Amino acid sequence: MLEVLEAVPPQVLLVCAGVIGLLVGSFLNVVIYRLPKMMEQQWAAEYAQFSGNQGEAADLKAPNITLGAFNLMTPRSRCSACGHSIRWYENIPVVSYLFLRGKCSACGSRIGVRYPMVELATGSLFAFSAWQWGASITAVAWCGFSAALLALAMIDWDTTLLPDDITLPLMWAGLMVAALNWNPAVRLVDSLWGAVAGYLSLWLVYWGFKLVTGKEGMGYGDFKLFAALGAWFGWTALVPMILMASVIGALIGIGMKFTSGLREGGYIPFGPFLAGAGLTAMVFGPQSILRFAGL
Repeated sequence: MLEVLEAVPPQVLLVCAGVIGLLVGSFLNVVIYRLPKMMEQQWAAEYAQFSGNQGEAADLKAPNITLGAFNLMTPRSRCSACGHSIRWYENIPVVSYLFLRGKCSACGSRIGVRYPMVELATGSLFAFSAWQWGASITAVAWCGFSAALLALAMIDWDTTLLPDDITLPLMWAGLMVAALNWNPAVRLVDSLWGAVAGYLSLWLVYWGFKLVTGKEGMGYGDFKLFAALGAWFGWTALVPMILMASVIGALIGIGMKFTSGLREGGYIPFGPFLAGAGLTAMVFGPQSILRFAGL
């Protein structure tokens, strides 16, 4: 199969990768919206089983979720304002958004610009992977990596959750890619210690901050995400990525504080900045972050 793809002209390969990325980005929008609500449903069901109080459990169900099947495939996508079922031709990545002028065809409610932006970002990252690694399993692996990071960044920004359903497979995938030599730049031993060091470093920061201040500075999902980045890039890349994530996160946090943009509690999630550092390392290389900072 790969031999056939290698014969495809580079320009065609980039276009095909970009189109596939747009389609995957459309699915990521579903994941970003539904996965946190699926997690809330699961927590409500576990609470009901533990407490034996179905009435209280019902109060904990995620809002705007009707009874019945609710997962990444069911029910069909609908307008959140009027419930209009999205037709297939209204769900073509980017094109449908432009054709509908960013509005629901039934009620005219605005459709968030983030939907096409996620699609365009995914398409661009897939095209970059095809350009950088050609028609190879390495390119496929990095496409999956970038899609997972985009979903995690958006979910964490919206909900302050980093689902284990994405972070843990991402970490194991990084170890597997290194073990199978699909990423020649990272040896398995470096990938393994990258995962260990990534998790333990933020775990130690978490407990040190909590012992000093009595507050939790981050969630356990951040540990797992940083472990996943360590698995993909090796332990030597951890310092550049955590440096970039911390500096940019601090700058944005200060800016949001002065503009009163902080959410209740006065904090912003750290996951999106870790994800951004991971994508930067994928495109430019981890050491380029240190060179940019003059270190």
